[in-house]
Amino acid sequence: MAPQHGPRRARIAFSDSAAKQLENITSEAEIHALDRALVVVSVDPDIGEALPGNSASPQLRQYADEVERVRLLYWVTALRTVVVVAYIEV
Repeated sequence: MAPQHGPRRARIAFSDSAAKQLENITSEAEIHALDRALVVVSVDPDIGEALPGNSASPQLRQYADEVERVRLLYWVTALRTVVVVAYIEV
């Protein structure tokens, strides 16, 4: 009998500005908090709330984890890749 697998996780990519923010993270606690938020968004890319915008640009979403005090701004591509635009501490 073949093993059952859960749903496929979304791939995470970072914009240039988000990548620069990542370079500045030195605290283990901040890395842990960001990792946790990225896992949540990769499992369910629609979890964040949609931010107001227009149809000419990608629909930005915001995910906030009040326990870990992390906020991610991201958009989801047609192939379900999550592109993190910014990682913001709450």
